[in-house]
Amino acid sequence: MTTEQMTGAQALVRALENVGVDTVFGIPGGAILPAYDPLFDSAKLRHILVRHEQGAGHAAQGYAMVTGKVGVCMATSGPGATNLVTAISDAYMDSVPMVAITGQVASSLIGTDGFQEADIAGITMPITKHNFLVTDAADIGRTIAEAFHIASTGRPGPVLVDIAKDALQATVGFEWPVAPQLPGYRPVTRPHSKQVREAARLIVQAERPVLYVGGGVLKAGASGELKVLAELTGAPVVTTLMAKGALPDSHPLHMGMPGMHGTVGAVGALQRSDLLVNLGARFDDRVTGKLDGFAPGAKIVHADIDPAEISKNRHADVPIVGDAREVIADLIVAVQNEHEAGHKGDYTDWWRQLDAWRDTYPLGYDEPDDGSLSPQYVIERIGRIAGPEAYYVAGVGQHQMWAAQFIKYERPGAFLNSGGAGTMGYAVPAAMGAKVGAPGTTVWAIDGDGCFQMTNQELATCAIEGIPVKIAVINNGNLGMVRQWQTLFYNERYSNTTLHDRSEHAAKRIPDFVKLAEAYGCVGLRCEKAEDVDEVIAKAMEINDAPVVIDFIVHKDAMVWPMVAAGTTNDDIKIARDLAPEWENGD
Repeated sequence: MTTEQMTGAQALVRALENVGVDTVFGIPGGAILPAYDPLFDSAKLRHILVRHEQGAGHAAQGYAMVTGKVGVCMATSGPGATNLVTAISDAYMDSVPMVAITGQVASSLIGTDGFQEADIAGITMPITKHNFLVTDAADIGRTIAEAFHIASTGRPGPVLVDIAKDALQATVGFEWPVAPQLPGYRPVTRPHSKQVREAARLIVQAERPVLYVGGGVLKAGASGELKVLAELTGAPVVTTLMAKGALPDSHPLHMGMPGMHGTVGAVGALQRSDLLVNLGARFDDRVTGKLDGFAPGAKIVHADIDPAEISKNRHADVPIVGDAREVIADLIVAVQNEHEAGHKGDYTDWWRQLDAWRDTYPLGYDEPDDGSLSPQYVIERIGRIAGPEAYYVAGVGQHQMWAAQFIKYERPGAFLNSGGAGTMGYAVPAAMGAKVGAPGTTVWAIDGDGCFQMTNQELATCAIEGIPVKIAVINNGNLGMVRQWQTLFYNERYSNTTLHDRSEHAAKRIPDFVKLAEAYGCVGLRCEKAEDVDEVIAKAMEINDAPVVIDFIVHKDAMVWPMVAAGTTNDDIKIARDLAPEWENGD
């Protein structure tokens, strides 16, 4: 190991290079400025200058989700750092590996309310796996190594490294490699064999089992193992919003997405099951509905790499702590052993019921009576034309649910969205980061007009940096999901959900998204008729040297169905406004 004299800022850049970083999304400012000087000279690091720090955070998320690497974002102190908070929280909720590097005022000013001072370590403590405040230049290299180790191991998540300006300016002897000093941080990846054997025994004994698959399966790269386990057991599989593509949507064992806007078949499977094998999911309220009415007759096997999730919301009869890939691989062997011993589940009656639900209540939608454009149709056609090899990045709201419902995901990781935090404004910068991480793959952002207006300034970044994402704005002129709730639960009192004037006398739409796109150096297109949808999508697919924005003018009152209203049980699922499924056999 050799020691080289350099500034703390140079040590930061060198450490980032040494841990394998190739892309940083950020904005310079006073406290972080010392780091930007050596960054200018780095041949290994590409810095992408975003237009808002929230965009940097979401771009780092998108990059991380398509590459499997740790995403990196950088901001200055005070408002620069606090603008990262939403993206950090989003990454924390969805277990995305990310390191956020922020500048801090000089150590002598910390605690004095200095200019652009904010206690970002304190602010983000509840929404990071760990965070660091570095005031000594000698700690910079080791801290970066530790931050990347924490972010990428165990349950992935965001780590904040806040560095005082004087530490960046000081001279230090830089050494590499450095051994992380993290006593007590030992994530468990190997499951306990006794628990796995018990889970296998319950699977073969069950009459109505369900494999309830969450995002942890994707994080672990365990889609191949999941397919083997599903086909070995013959049990139905449901994949949450964060696990879309973990099992191909077209697979005959796949019942669809469960939850508030899940399929009737998936919701019914969970509710009527006698065994739930939860693999990397957290019994989120959007899946369970009213918790005390969720899957009332089911025993629970819960496997998760984070022991804090086990029995947090639903008591686990068989708790398994471990990496999903390791758990499923061991479970395959244990089930095979049960089969060889003559113990095999018979799910014939169960599948008769499941198939009846699936056939009777498929996903669908009604075309608007006034001939206006159906948003579901638009999204369905994007998925068909762009195909299963594309990445699809959704904002939050109705368009997010339609993207989950009407695009068929045949491979793991093809669908990126903000699940746990539900962050409006996620799609454009996350798509930007995804395209940087996978430049040879088509990336579609499917956004609402409300979400789009929160972060569309990153179109400038995409245009200048040569990041040709394709953005479909599902423009219904409203905050659509909020309007849906106002329709259903607030007597159609549409308080502050109309985004612009859609009346007949309106001279122009505000804003005009086509002109906005063009102003940002992008190609702007508009589509208002169903017969033009395929042509405009095909035109966007042909443009690969600039970002493309398509303004799809859609019906304002389209709704997401099925729906389980908040505070109700999954048994109360509705397939239309006043229509519920008829559960067979008195169920």
